[in-house]
Amino acid sequence: MTGYGKSVVTYGDKKINVEIKSLNSKSLDLSTRIAPLYREKEMEIRQLIAQKLFRGKVDFSIWIEQDALTSATPINAALVENYYHQLKDISAKAGIPEPQDWMPTLLRMPDVLTKTETETLTDEEWAVVRRAIDQALEALISFRRQEGAALEKKFHEKVDTIEALLHEIEPYEKARVPKIKETIIKGLEQIPEVDYDKNRLEQELIYYIEKLDISEEKQRLTNHLKYFRETMAEEQPNGKKLGFIAQEMGREINTTGSKSNQAEMQNIVVKMKDQLEQIKEQVLNAL
Repeated sequence: MTGYGKSVVTYGDKKINVEIKSLNSKSLDLSTRIAPLYREKEMEIRQLIAQKLFRGKVDFSIWIEQDALTSATPINAALVENYYHQLKDISAKAGIPEPQDWMPTLLRMPDVLTKTETETLTDEEWAVVRRAIDQALEALISFRRQEGAALEKKFHEKVDTIEALLHEIEPYEKARVPKIKETIIKGLEQIPEVDYDKNRLEQELIYYIEKLDISEEKQRLTNHLKYFRETMAEEQPNGKKLGFIAQEMGREINTTGSKSNQAEMQNIVVKMKDQLEQIKEQVLNAL
């Protein structure tokens, strides 16, 4: 299921941004972009995410925004001055013309732009970062819940429609048996000099009509619709199970269509297939 969550916290002069995005996927596929200071905690970050998100193609990003004055790399002024005098002496001795602006050359010299100390991650800062990650995860999960609620409403509408269409078949189903029998007998009577055993014909008609009976398909489809609703009510992730149930519903609808030799029944079956296809499309968003 798709989702989005973001959290921003401050620590000292830092603004720490955490962003999590997820797309549909049958398993958890996690990619991370982590600020250098927090890379030592990557495995712990992955575990935090895996505990809350079971599926989805997830993109996790954490970055730091820092005040320009405090984050600027200091310039070693004494070293710059030393380089400047050395270069001027070399230019004078070698007869090399001096450039109009020495600064670009001086700033490229070794160790001119070097931080005097390496920043380390403290337990206090990591606790703040963890809180930001938890907040972003909760925001994403809340986003998913809202989408899931809307999806569940659509599923109920489609399932209710299929069930209503199934009931619409019943009048046509009852009327078609005598109609089939009448059509066959009329056809035989129109063929000249055809003699047939009425008892044998009755047996053959019963056998033929039994093959067209859709009572079992209707019952199984009703059971699948009920199971689909029950599965939606479960707490755990169930997108894959809903997909399997939808496949079984499709089998019963297709069999009903193949046994329907009436235009009205076939039209209803087409409508049921249309509703089921919409369910299958939406089930992909529940994975």
